[in-house]
Amino acid sequence: MADFKFKPLGDRVVVKPMAAEEVSRGGIILPDTAKEKPIEGTVVAIGAGKITEEGKVIALNVKAGDKVLYGKYSGTEVKIDGEEYLIMRESDIYGIIA
Repeated sequence: MADFKFKPLGDRVVVKPMAAEEVSRGGIILPDTAKEKPIEGTVVAIGAGKITEEGKVIALNVKAGDKVLYGKYSGTEVKIDGEEYLIMRESDIYGIIA
C-alpha cells in the first residue's frame, strides 16, 4: 500500500472492495448480474482530513490498512492502475472491522 499512486483530498478515502461472492451459500455459482455488491473493503489511502469553516483540519478516524464496512451504494467506482477502487467520504464508512 505504500506505493499507491493516488492521494485523496480532504475527508475522502480510497477503499479496495472485497471480491463479490462467486458461489451462494447453497453452492450455486452466481452470474455477474446476481452477485451482491460488496460492503466490506480495505482502506488503501486517506486524505488529510475534514477542514472546518475556521480552517482547522479534523483528522480522519480511519487509516490505510483498516478493514471497513460501508454502504452498499457508497462511493464512486474508479480504476487506478487497472485495479477497481471506491472513493468515498469518511462519513460513508459505518465502522472499522476489528
